[in-house]
Amino acid sequence: MSDFNDQASLTGKLKRYAKVGGAMSGLAMQLASSKVLGTKIDKGKHSVELKEALGGLKGPLMKAAQLLATIPEALPKEYAQELRQLQSNAPAMGWPFVKRRMRGELGSGWSSKFESFDREASAAASLGQVHKAISLDGRKLACKLQYPDMESAVEADLKQLQLIFAAYRQYDKAIDPRQIFKELSDRLREELDYTREARHAQLYKLMLADKENVEVPEIVSELSTKRLLTMSWLEGEPLLTRLEANPSLEERNNIATNMFHAWYQPFYNYGAIHGDPHLGNYLIKQDGSVSLLDFGCVRIFRPDFVEAVINLYKALRDGDEELAVASYETWGFTNLTKEMLETLNLWASFVYAPLMEDKPRLISETNSGEYGAEVAGNVHAELRKLGGVTIPREFVFMDRAAIGLGSVFMHLDAEVNWHRLFHEMIETFSVEDLEKRQATALEAVGLDHTFDD
Repeated sequence: MSDFNDQASLTGKLKRYAKVGGAMSGLAMQLASSKVLGTKIDKGKHSVELKEALGGLKGPLMKAAQLLATIPEALPKEYAQELRQLQSNAPAMGWPFVKRRMRGELGSGWSSKFESFDREASAAASLGQVHKAISLDGRKLACKLQYPDMESAVEADLKQLQLIFAAYRQYDKAIDPRQIFKELSDRLREELDYTREARHAQLYKLMLADKENVEVPEIVSELSTKRLLTMSWLEGEPLLTRLEANPSLEERNNIATNMFHAWYQPFYNYGAIHGDPHLGNYLIKQDGSVSLLDFGCVRIFRPDFVEAVINLYKALRDGDEELAVASYETWGFTNLTKEMLETLNLWASFVYAPLMEDKPRLISETNSGEYGAEVAGNVHAELRKLGGVTIPREFVFMDRAAIGLGSVFMHLDAEVNWHRLFHEMIETFSVEDLEKRQATALEAVGLDHTFDD
């Protein structure tokens, strides 16, 4: 049986490589012909083919592609448009397979450690699936079980992702994606370690302990391993489901405020951010409070990086060019000419716009998708003229969280004084205080952390 499973796994991998490799080969041939023969690449047609190939895999590469599609101008617009349509729900493992996996994680008597354990998965995603269970003392539990051989799948997918980046770099040199690739690689590998994710969840429970309107699950350590994460079951419904009930403006504003605190209190107080505001990573409870579900994609930042986020806001507000340059350089941007600074400020001004006005307002007043696409297009065109820019790796998930949350706030059609929310959060900020809080919190949950060079 073991030999059969290994052979089936090998066959599956070969099919996986062939499918994505075929799509990538098609792009490579089109790029070559466009350079040698002057033919025009049909990015629209090929992007559909690539989406179909990735969507069929339902694995880490698909997850990375979804992520890339949310980063403005990380991919040509034709590709981003298609990859945004990828769904994160993967086919669930069947019960015989689940039993083998659970036995491998908790031992042969694993079922006796639960009062009950649902045979059908409640949710299935790119790296694993969730089963609802009841503990021996009657608590509702969520058991997140990783699919088999995900380490090999991630490494294989990262090699394919590197090919995608290389092909894109041939197509367009406005964005150098090498640091983006390093960041995605590290975060995807981290997501495979459920022991680390458990510590991330414990960190978030600590950081949001004073927020009654944000709920973080309790980790059940004795029923968790590196590939099985057991935690308390959180109630709520998906955001889009909640919006179908036509909540009032007051209710929508309450949800938006709770989401703002859930994401940005950890960032400004502890230098941590949840890098994936995906609609499936949280639930909305009846009172508008937020239940956070997934802690695989958490980024810890240097305190001076967080300070630079605040300083860039002040620089844009006050027209302080020197402070803007210092902020970008702290983030890792280099060789900032006056023209490059003006170009980067185009995008920064778009992202920071909702914070600039001290009044209740819609995010979409200045940050609609259409306007954002126009700004991104202008920034991209200028970057090409200037010879391109290397995006610092730390910038990737911060920017993604900001854009992702902006999308959530537009879904909510919330009318909030974002300026005051932001100022309330940063009014007592200091790098020294953040350093102390961060070090204490990371030590408390057993997270060893060294910052990237």
